[in-house]
Amino acid sequence: MDLLKMKEAMAQATKMKEQMERSMAETFVDASSGGGMVTVRMNGQKIIQKLTIDPTVITGNGPSELEMLEDLITAAVNEAARKADDAMKSNVQGLLGGLNIPGL
Repeated sequence: MDLLKMKEAMAQATKMKEQMERSMAETFVDASSGGGMVTVRMNGQKIIQKLTIDPTVITGNGPSELEMLEDLITAAVNEAARKADDAMKSNVQGLLGGLNIPGL
């Protein structure tokens, strides 16, 4: 591969990377746990945009209520991260136009 073709390929890769980053910043996923008691909105870059907690979750003051709330938040954040990963994979496949590249 000559230098010009390599330079063009690098420019194309950089452009695709920037396009994917913009797309992921504009992609949002929602996930909840505890039957909707905790809801997380996250963008495709895995930055939490909003965390909503149903007030009924925090009516008690005991350690068991706090532990339950921590578990619900953890579950909702993990589910949102999984959905963000799925969205990223979908966006990458769209950008590649159906190319089958091992490892992606």
